[in-house]
Amino acid sequence: MLEDEPLMAHLGTCIEGRPHVAPVWYRYADEVVEIVTTGQKLANIRQNPRVALSVQKDETGQARWMVSLLGTATVIEAADETAAARRRINKKYGAGPDAYAENTLVRIDVGSATYRTYDDGVE
Repeated sequence: MLEDEPLMAHLGTCIEGRPHVAPVWYRYADEVVEIVTTGQKLANIRQNPRVALSVQKDETGQARWMVSLLGTATVIEAADETAAARRRINKKYGAGPDAYAENTLVRIDVGSATYRTYDDGVE
């Protein structure tokens, strides 16, 4: 479900004891999620690596499935690893290989996952 389509994910982090949720592009492989990010999301992860990620597939406004992941994020400072991950993610979403060059790689080790499918598109 998570590997092929360029669906938007919502990353949940924590700031000052409150949730912070923001949309992100991602890549999922081998129970690890890669994102490249900057700003508040990155600052939050540096302070508290426990994160949540939610992805939902819709068709004409109707939910088809959803996946929620809970995990631990690790900021990867290596420029070569970040550039390689950025190219993989940008390719998935149809962006140029150098788009979002200022972003930093974050890998999320998935601790648990839940999913749900919707046969009629309505929960």
